Amino acid sequence: MSLRLPVFAIVLSLLLPGAVAAQDDQTLADIRQELNVLFVEVQRLKREMSTTGAPTTTTGAGSVLDRVNAMESELQRLTSKTEEMENRINRIVDDGTRRIADLEFRLVELEGGDIGALGETTTLGGGGQTGAPPPAPAPSTGGTQMAIGEQADFERAQEALASGDFRGAAAQFETFNQTYPGGPLAAEAYLRRGEALSSLGDTREAARAYLASFSAAPEGALAPQALYQLGSALGALGQTGEACVTLGEVAVRFPAAPSATEAADRMRSLGCS
Repeated sequence: MSLRLPVFAIVLSLLLPGAVAAQDDQTLADIRQELNVLFVEVQRLKREMSTTGAPTTTTGAGSVLDRVNAMESELQRLTSKTEEMENRINRIVDDGTRRIADLEFRLVELEGGDIGALGETTTLGGGGQTGAPPPAPAPSTGGTQMAIGEQADFERAQEALASGDFRGAAAQFETFNQTYPGGPLAAEAYLRRGEALSSLGDTREAARAYLASFSAAPEGALAPQALYQLGSALGALGQTGEACVTLGEVAVRFPAAPSATEAADRMRSLGCS
């Protein structure tokens, strides 16, 4: 199976509906708000027309009717635009999910693992939600709440990594993400597990950990490093084409990150064109 990874990180940068809609003049939220306002106004004007009295009062009714027709036309336009944008978002999410699944498949294939044991790839961007966006959570001064013991378990794994106990650190970070799936430290735990596995010489498993880290938080603070490490690991595995594309996306998505410079150096060493 040949891995197809064109514009891998560009696809991921468009996962969130807000990111896609921002490329247009209006976001989906803006359009929905306009739809609601126009709908209310149309209903108000229709009530006004129904209570204007005798049909002889054509001067006011004519202007009101024109306004109603114009607003209904605008409602149709905005509804069509909303559907078009939502369909576009769904196509991007589906495409990004397929590309991640393809990369996971290739990594398992390289290491001779059981391809049948691969689970279904999580839908990127939160599962293809097309309804109205959920309300924003209330601001919290304490950040995302952690489970009891989560921070302590993470710090113990970090200490093992810092002390050079790479095997123990890799095991602890794996257990951590199994115990606290999707937690606020998940992306970093995957990244540090990848570093521990790299130190053990297990490049294939390290690449999978870096991929998991990037997928967990593609816009997070550690995303540039995870993407760079993934590209570097693919290069070490002899997957030069995929490595060059992945490394090239570091500078595209995160031009100001230190990892962008590291990625450029790695691309030169791999002979990327």
